[in-house]
Amino acid sequence: MGDIVNLRTHRRQRARKQDAQQAADNRSRFGRTPAQIARDEADAARGKALLDGARIDPDPVATGE
Repeated sequence: MGDIVNLRTHRRQRARKQDAQQAADNRSRFGRTPAQIARDEADAARGKALLDGARIDPDPVATGE
């Protein structure tokens, strides 16, 4: 004969496993670590500084300003 199983406990365990699996899927899909976010922000700032440094301002005499 099989073991006696409390169905309510079994349902709760199954729900917890499903929730944990859903959370893992969401983390892999949408999650980024704080280090990744900081790295991306630093890359964007570096790129912006590079572009600003290479900008050629128009000659105010030629434009009539």
